[in-house]
Amino acid sequence: MAEEEKKSLNFLEQIVEEDLQSGKHGGRVLTRFPPEPNGYLHIGHAKSICLNFGLAAKYGGQTNLRFDDTNPEKEETEYVDSIKADVRWLGFEWAGEELYASNYFESLYQFAVTLIKKGLAYVDDQTSEQIASQKGNPNFPGEDSPYRYRTVEENLDLFSRMRAGEFGDGAKVLRAKIDMAHPNMHMRDPLMYRIKHAPHHRTGDTWCIYPMYDFAHGQSDSIEEITHSVCTLEFDVHRPLYEWFIEKLGIYPSHQYEFARLNLTHTVMSKRKLLQLVNEGVVDGWDDPRMPTISALRRRGFTPASIRNFCEKIGVAKRDNLIDVGVLDYCVREDLNKLATRVMAVLDPLKVVITNYPKGEVEELQVENNPEDVNSGSRAVPFSREIYIERDDFMEVPMKKFFRLGPGLMVRLKGAYIIKCDDFIKDEFGNITELHCSYIPESRSGSDTSGINVKGTIHWVSIQHAVKAEVRIYDRLLILEDASQVGDDFKKFINPDSLTVLPEVFVEPSLKEAKVGTNYQFMRKGYFCLDLDATEEHLVFNRTVGLKDTWVKEKSK
Repeated sequence: MAEEEKKSLNFLEQIVEEDLQSGKHGGRVLTRFPPEPNGYLHIGHAKSICLNFGLAAKYGGQTNLRFDDTNPEKEETEYVDSIKADVRWLGFEWAGEELYASNYFESLYQFAVTLIKKGLAYVDDQTSEQIASQKGNPNFPGEDSPYRYRTVEENLDLFSRMRAGEFGDGAKVLRAKIDMAHPNMHMRDPLMYRIKHAPHHRTGDTWCIYPMYDFAHGQSDSIEEITHSVCTLEFDVHRPLYEWFIEKLGIYPSHQYEFARLNLTHTVMSKRKLLQLVNEGVVDGWDDPRMPTISALRRRGFTPASIRNFCEKIGVAKRDNLIDVGVLDYCVREDLNKLATRVMAVLDPLKVVITNYPKGEVEELQVENNPEDVNSGSRAVPFSREIYIERDDFMEVPMKKFFRLGPGLMVRLKGAYIIKCDDFIKDEFGNITELHCSYIPESRSGSDTSGINVKGTIHWVSIQHAVKAEVRIYDRLLILEDASQVGDDFKKFINPDSLTVLPEVFVEPSLKEAKVGTNYQFMRKGYFCLDLDATEEHLVFNRTVGLKDTWVKEKSK
């Protein structure tokens, strides 16, 4: 490989290419994505999905989807189903059927028996508090458990009885016998099994002992003969234990590689904290569009391509860093700009009467669907004497370079005519309630012979034909930039403006046919999609993202 080519690869791609060149693993590439089914996947998992599936696809390999379902009290089939849907929505397919650590419970149990027979594991009767107090700290060695020197026969008997359900939860655990003075705290006789009399979402009441994640993880990789086990950086201190189990068992030598996890500004990336937000009703479920879950991003209108492009753009690093959420917004804008149909929607309506337009007349005007796509065509939009425009498209006392409507000012209506503001009406409180304008008949878009040039173009909807809708405007969930800097009090940093509901918005009639999963650009306002809450009688649209990032500008004022 040329040196320049090698430099363009991330460090994991370099490792895979070197392994392929050396013939390691027989030229195979088999990765895995191993989520725990105890919550919904978020944007950080999307990075891992794109990395694992993308790495295998690039080198002609495959990826297993394996659920590390070793904690029955927190796992549900609902989470399994949501994870499978998210992976497929992102555009990936796993090798064969999905797999589960629970598929290997019997094999893992026998691995544990093997370690007991080798004198490398023992049953401990101490409480979790006692075990923790004996672990020491990185500067001081731990203390041996008083049960560390039980005979092999005694440990085999106790472990078998643990499996048979003779003991209550927490009465006993199985620990690896490694080194209580090891500088790596994870190597100080770590737990391998604990007793949990809880039904499992797949195995029911078959088991009452369950393997710890660190014991199940590496052995499951080995059983599947995973060639490149890619984990996030916090697992680097677990790697010696991963390798110790594999070495002592003499099984297939899967190897673990670590990359930096995704940290995103203004975003909660802890599954535990996300669950807290759901359980405490701070958000309206896992797919609340303010959440960073993949299902929430999908509901908000993000596209699979935009998330894949985001993951590619931020790259793969060995050190943790904080990515500006604006990069994610940029990626979805870039994608939606190419595919979203342009439609007209007035979010803050102000009535306009075109006084010289014939009463009762309706024209069907052609408006382009997407100027970025020459094949997107156009659609008919009805135009009549009374229309709505955005309230901020009019100023009673226009500022300099205000190229919209004001007393005596002219503007072009998108796809329609040039109009001039002749007068306006105020209510008793001084609020402007209605504009009276005149139109230039010769200025119709596409056949303008008026010779008048105006600098501004605004969108509008015909009042007679407008469809009422609700619009939900979403913003950053946290006002705090780095969510990793706070503990359990993170909720005090919830952005009070993370959701703004506009209950009475008026949209062009074509949106009566809007479908969930289709993206729209509300001209000059941003990208929107139909929400799952919408009905034929009550349209609801979510703002995916604005046309430009106003967050930094607004917060710097």
